[in-house]
Amino acid sequence: MSIYPLTKNILSYGQSFSLLLARFAVAYGFYDPAMQKWSDIASVAGWFGSMGIPFPTLNAYMAASTEILGVVLLTLGLFTRLISIPLIIIMIVAIATVHLSHGFSAGDNGFEIPLYYMLFLALFASFGAGKFSLDHLLFGEEQ
Repeated sequence: MSIYPLTKNILSYGQSFSLLLARFAVAYGFYDPAMQKWSDIASVAGWFGSMGIPFPTLNAYMAASTEILGVVLLTLGLFTRLISIPLIIIMIVAIATVHLSHGFSAGDNGFEIPLYYMLFLALFASFGAGKFSLDHLLFGEEQ
């Protein structure tokens, strides 16, 4: 047996565990911003308005709600594919309105970190939550 198929078979056992850890990391990354938004939603709405985001109060509530719901659902691995889509949209808006003008580097408040979150969310949308999830338990998803 060649080394590549052997290695592939061994490493594929870690797929669901890797998805679990990635879900936890992304959920943790959304937790603090969500809680900050909820702690002063009026300021967030004002900030959104200053950036020209339409319906700033509604959008502040929608962003904060989506982020906190995302934290819960990603942690549980429940409706993972579905919640990934609105979270990707939040990352696109964050990149376009806040981070893009600062370049790529995270150290300069660039779009690096939101881009990484968006890529992880795209993986969750494509592959699902893995075997260590409520999606697998309730819906029998294999990935």
